[in-house]
Amino acid sequence: METLNPGEIPEPDCAPGAPHPRDTISLFGQSTAETAFLNAFNSARVHHAWIITGPRGVGKATLAWRIAKFLLSQPTKETVKGSIFIKQPSPKTLDIDQNHPSVRRAQSLGEPRLFLCRRPWDDKAKRLKKEITVDEVRKLKSFLTLSAADDGWRVVIVDDMDLLNTSAANALLKVLEEPPKKTVLLLVSHQPARLLPTIRSRCRDLRCGTLTPGMQNAALQQAGVKASECKATAELSGGSVGTALRLIQSDGASKYAELINLAATAPGLDRTAALSIADKCSGIANAEIYDVTINLVEFLLNRLARFGAMQPAHWIDAAPDEHATLTKLAPDIHAARKWAQLAHDLYARVSHARAVNLDPSGVILDMLLKLDDVARP
Repeated sequence: METLNPGEIPEPDCAPGAPHPRDTISLFGQSTAETAFLNAFNSARVHHAWIITGPRGVGKATLAWRIAKFLLSQPTKETVKGSIFIKQPSPKTLDIDQNHPSVRRAQSLGEPRLFLCRRPWDDKAKRLKKEITVDEVRKLKSFLTLSAADDGWRVVIVDDMDLLNTSAANALLKVLEEPPKKTVLLLVSHQPARLLPTIRSRCRDLRCGTLTPGMQNAALQQAGVKASECKATAELSGGSVGTALRLIQSDGASKYAELINLAATAPGLDRTAALSIADKCSGIANAEIYDVTINLVEFLLNRLARFGAMQPAHWIDAAPDEHATLTKLAPDIHAARKWAQLAHDLYARVSHARAVNLDPSGVILDMLLKLDDVARP
């Protein structure tokens, strides 16, 4: 059986169409989290483990890599050569010289004081595993048994914590219970509430928030996205650069417009149009379209609930004619409650469908028919 070369294996911690977080120089909109870490560093109170939390796609992994490169580039006994008793000025930013030897080694994954824990490649199945396995945490523990020759910082990045299976989570807990000296673990998590309480209690939090439209556009343009594409996904992505990139890659703006046009026919949904949307999600080759369509249906339901509850005087459409469709389907708080309940119910149904591998087109069609049912008086 053919084995892929390391350079051919997809990286599980990189959004399609985006540069890897380790190659991203600037981080937008997360100055509060950066300042919190810098304050701890400058006061010599760097905790051994930090959970970096927040919505998907707002820069959590980029922050982890910025902290990692910052720590790895700090002066050591060897680099200061006899001047270790001279007080170094307190850094005011995580920005560092991208040509620093430790930074260049980190970006090529060749830095001996850095360990990256993420989903491994399955050679037999020829795909990334769905979980971070206990074997990866065992490798992490082996890394920590080695001492840094130059007395510098060692850094571990786990991306992401939500994918640790039970055995891996328990193994990592033992590391957190007995942290090695001058070692920092940076744990990226989208859903920290689902982590073991014993893990969370041993970590400090760094919270990343959603981005303003201006910050998001700046981050997208740094990733090479055209200004016109930034504008098309601004409302749909909800301040998440990762979500915006995914929508751009999958033509999400057009897909949401198609959903709005379909919803406008409810009650009495246009079955032909509904079948067309569902059929595009069928088959393994369309797995990404399936995921995006589910997210867009959930987005629509949440928008309906919000619109009905708020009845806003000012509303920014995420697609042409969205306001008219929401006005029709969510005229009051009673309708808002129905849409919110449907969003909750469909989330559970989708989770079950994924667990038992139900036909994607059938799942999407079921979601659209449920939408039609709720739209009826």
